[in-house]
Amino acid sequence: MIRALLYNPATQALTIGGEELLREWQRRPDTLIWADFADNPAAAEQQQFSEYFGLHPLAIQDAQRDRHPPKLEAFEDNVFILLKGLSSASEDFEFKTIQLALFVGKRFLVTRRSARSSSTDQLWSEVQQDPALFDTGPDALALRLARTVVGHYLKKLLTLEPKLESLEQEMLTNPRDEILAELIGYKTELTQFRRALVYHVQLFADMKARPVPGIGAERIHEINDVYEQQERASSLATLYYELASDLIEGYISLASHRLNYIMKILTIITAIFVPLSFLAGVYGMNFENMPELHSQSGYFITLAIMGFIATILLLLFWRKRWL
Repeated sequence: MIRALLYNPATQALTIGGEELLREWQRRPDTLIWADFADNPAAAEQQQFSEYFGLHPLAIQDAQRDRHPPKLEAFEDNVFILLKGLSSASEDFEFKTIQLALFVGKRFLVTRRSARSSSTDQLWSEVQQDPALFDTGPDALALRLARTVVGHYLKKLLTLEPKLESLEQEMLTNPRDEILAELIGYKTELTQFRRALVYHVQLFADMKARPVPGIGAERIHEINDVYEQQERASSLATLYYELASDLIEGYISLASHRLNYIMKILTIITAIFVPLSFLAGVYGMNFENMPELHSQSGYFITLAIMGFIATILLLLFWRKRWL
């Protein structure tokens, strides 16, 4: 699928279409275009990227990979930015990403996505509603798209804080293994969030540090804004990762404490019943010449001694605060 927005800065006219607009854009050097590619045969895409935009073959290959780390690569007249966008299919706090490639030139913005992108769809709708956004140039649109991508990261991350707080309270009041499993799942997802965001932070730090073809020097404030939001998202992912780790350790500590308490109770019960079992064993042998065998009160005396021993042990454990 190819969809395109062709913009004429002189008349502020916006035309919506497909591949036919790429040919019109080539014929009219006074126009700007945003071409969005998805679900196309790889060979056809390569030909279109080369024929219409003169993109580098290696950059095209990177854009078409199913998995590739985010990167920034500058060419003579354009820049290639590869981001990891959140998949529209991801639910709850599930980390699913798509490859989102951006090629930015003076007259064009080309996006190539491996699946449906809510960030791309959002910006596409905004441009349709306000074509004047094109007046700022393709580089500004590209940075706006990157800002939208990180905004979705932040939105997803911020939904986790109340969940972790709720799990912490539940862990103290009603601990169970399902809580531990959920925390481990969040920690795994946050590891992937951190990995992607570290790449993004480094990418925009590089963009801040040196001029990039296709991105005007006047865009430094937009670059700083995207960089700061990426850094904020990375910091939040790290914070929640550490919080999830602390909660996991806390749950394990509570489980160990409960186990120790149970073992202490069992040990106390065992300590009480050892002497009682000894007495019961001695007087259960029934030898013919046992002195107490024929005593009329022997049974009651033995029970009294056993009760006395149990009481003394209970008092001793209570004084030592073991009970």
